[in-house]
Amino acid sequence: MLTRVPLRAAIGVATTLLASSLAIAARADDASPWQRDGHSAVRLLAGSRSGAVLLGGIAFQLEPGWKTYWRSPGDSGVPPRFDFSKSDNVEAVTIMWPAPLKFDDGAGGHSIGYHDQIVLPLRIVAKAADKPVTLRAEINYAVCEKLCIPVEASAELGLNSVASTEDANLRAALDTVPKPANIGDPNPLTIRDVKRDGPKNVVVDVVTPDSRSVNLFVEGPTLDWALPIPVPVQHSPPGVMRFSFELDGLPPGAKPDGAALKFTLVGPEKAYEFNTNLE
Repeated sequence: MLTRVPLRAAIGVATTLLASSLAIAARADDASPWQRDGHSAVRLLAGSRSGAVLLGGIAFQLEPGWKTYWRSPGDSGVPPRFDFSKSDNVEAVTIMWPAPLKFDDGAGGHSIGYHDQIVLPLRIVAKAADKPVTLRAEINYAVCEKLCIPVEASAELGLNSVASTEDANLRAALDTVPKPANIGDPNPLTIRDVKRDGPKNVVVDVVTPDSRSVNLFVEGPTLDWALPIPVPVQHSPPGVMRFSFELDGLPPGAKPDGAALKFTLVGPEKAYEFNTNLE
């Protein structure tokens, strides 16, 4: 039997199907395909576009037991490297790093990085706000269980969605990025003081409501500085969690006096970044 569908109803069905197909396409366009290797996968994420400054992300998935590294890998490991130079209509890309974890490196030291899954938010500045943006990334990173394996991947994604399905993921990742702070700020978790203790040692006094899950990391003014991970000092002053580290790992010819250091203080719920010049 032939069933007749009123024209208005048919148009409504067609419109619904078209909207659904467009929504599916939009969801597909908000993330690039996963680039997989044996133990991890990586892809790009696009946030909603509004003006010349866009929010994006690099998402990593890691197999259980495998880890990848922060921008400063710690006692061992390989920091990830990203090249966005082949992108279209992109003036600059800034990577925002979520608070990292410290874990045993299997050689008696510690590495700094992430496990399971992580999203690195990206702040992307377009050259022209009214033109399409295509982000192209050459991604070099390492994954480690007992041995470390280098990984190379390429990903491409247009960032042109008016409303992206990845916005919630990107906002959640932004919430885990350490907030800028100043030494001496009256936060419950803060650095009270940084000072030299002789020619080779630096001590950092941290105030924290809970010292059981606090880590401190330090970076030098350039990537070729490889300062050790600060370690807690026993018998710290009352009300203070004291860390110390030696001024090792400086590049040839570098002087510590006046060097610009960045400290990342990670607690169980909050994380902060501090910048100071070493006196």
